Amino acid sequence: MHMKWAPFLISVLFFLGGAAMAMAQVPDLVRVSRFSGKPVPRFETLKFAMVNGRAGPSKQHPVLWEYQRKGLPMLVIKESENWRRVRDPSGTEVWVHARMLEEGHKAYVQTPTVLREDPLPTAEPIADLGRGVLVELGACLKGWCRVQAQDFRGYAPQPSLWGADPGETGL
Repeated sequence: MHMKWAPFLISVLFFLGGAAMAMAQVPDLVRVSRFSGKPVPRFETLKFAMVNGRAGPSKQHPVLWEYQRKGLPMLVIKESENWRRVRDPSGTEVWVHARMLEEGHKAYVQTPTVLREDPLPTAEPIADLGRGVLVELGACLKGWCRVQAQDFRGYAPQPSLWGADPGETGL
């Protein structure tokens, strides 16, 4: 009688143990920073037309990159009290002072794409968007984002936009 239940009990224990292990191994990719109180990672934009990207979180560290694009979306991946480690659209990671960033809803066109009247690949084209164009970012749904580029409004494919998808953080 006892031997009949042994395989069943062992199976239940393995199942419960495996479920507990699976739950314990799910990575917590988004965390709230104790410095800003905001989630990390997150997208913010450059507040000024000239921002220095440094090798470390202080003015004593050398400047690695000079950004000259107000509104460029940057992925905040780490924080210290006054500094933010960011990743730019090319994948470069540098430190910038927190004052140089602001919340914003802009995206950077990574690959040339067509702005369309509706969120469908067959919808009427409105304008061609070249690589490097900054667009105002609206809501994204099912792979399409509502955007505005100068006087043109329409939909662009989400994968072509840096800053439109938190899943692209690669963390």
